Amino acid sequence: MPRAPGSSRPHARGSPGPPPNPRGGRRRCCPYCCSASSGRRKRDQEPVLAQYTAVISPQDPTLLIGSSLQATCSVHGDTPGATAEGLYWTLNGRRLPPELSRMLNASTLALALANLNGSRQQSGDNLVCHARDGSILAGSCLYVGLPPEKPFNISCWSKNMKDLTCRWTPGAHGETFLHTNYSLKYKLRWYGQDNTCEEYHTVGPHSCHIPKDLALFTPYEIWVEATNRLGSARSDVLTLDILDVVTTDPPPDVHVSRVGGLEDQLSVRWVSPPALKDFLFQAKYQIRYRVEDSVDWKVVDDVSNQTSCRLAGLKPGTVYFVQVRCNPFGIYGSKKAGIWSEWSHPTAASTPRSERPGPGGGACEPRGSEPSSGPVRRELKQFLGWLKKHAYCSNLSFRLYDQWRAWMQKSHKTRNQHRTRGSCPRAEGARREVLPDKL
Repeated sequence: MPRAPGSSRPHARGSPGPPPNPRGGRRRCCPYCCSASSGRRKRDQEPVLAQYTAVISPQDPTLLIGSSLQATCSVHGDTPGATAEGLYWTLNGRRLPPELSRMLNASTLALALANLNGSRQQSGDNLVCHARDGSILAGSCLYVGLPPEKPFNISCWSKNMKDLTCRWTPGAHGETFLHTNYSLKYKLRWYGQDNTCEEYHTVGPHSCHIPKDLALFTPYEIWVEATNRLGSARSDVLTLDILDVVTTDPPPDVHVSRVGGLEDQLSVRWVSPPALKDFLFQAKYQIRYRVEDSVDWKVVDDVSNQTSCRLAGLKPGTVYFVQVRCNPFGIYGSKKAGIWSEWSHPTAASTPRSERPGPGGGACEPRGSEPSSGPVRRELKQFLGWLKKHAYCSNLSFRLYDQWRAWMQKSHKTRNQHRTRGSCPRAEGARREVLPDKL
């Protein structure tokens, strides 16, 4: 069975593991190497051959994981002593145990490898036959892996209706241990010929970008084909219209400012994406914000299609970072939900510092003969708690909330003046908290 990528995978039962590499990379074989691009032997480093040559059979085999391999190294030449005695095998530069080999005749040494695991490098593993003195007689590239699985989870988006980018998942397991080629194909649904995407790895290892020459108002069929030495697989066909997968740049010119002296609010304003100004579309926005020393963002979903919003219920005297993103939907009447843009660059602003005294500031409590304002205060607090929770982007809520805050600040100032004088109001002049005339 295949193992997870990066795990230790000996290639033959009883064979030692690869020697440690102090730099953390995989140790390549000695003079005989398989090319990383084509799987063929490198020519830039010629091996030092013995005085006689040999042939390995089979040459460059491709096998499924779990298979067995029977290979032979046959020497030939005119020099006396050109026999199989003393020959040995290496795999990726590591000498294989002698019990895996046996002499078939005077000139042939056989090798038996059982239950092969996936190749350590996609370009093929290096199986080499050596003479007694260590010189190389012959070599072969050994490919052990899996056929590609069916690609799935294809998703595509168009930036401002000018291009198309798609990415996909290579398969349930993904790793084939062999070089696997992925091709993104597309065509107009009802006519036209197959086209192949050419700009790969644009947004990740399994992605491709189609830069231009795309048709609008006509659906496309898109699929991915995967091919390697052991077979091929094809994804399901994704049908989409460019107008249904439009995304755009983040909203530009995001400004965050204070709301007068209100210590728990910030105003956020931005501009609609200019790249879509000539197209018929709707837009909805999201805001997220966090305090300066936190990594946790709070998201405001109910912004609708406005280009401004009020953040309420914030901490006084605190720096906030704010970002906005846009979802353009309904392009030319499309019924799809649209795709969110990236978040805008963070914009910072701070709320005003609170001037309220802390607990124990000498507040004056009403006498027992005076009607208590506690129930009114609690009702007002509950109402305003609800209002602050739902006052993110409603102009009516802003107006009510601002009127109450202005009244509250005036009342608070009056209380501070009484505390400064060091006296409490008496019976007839006792101050009672009441709701403002207009909210």
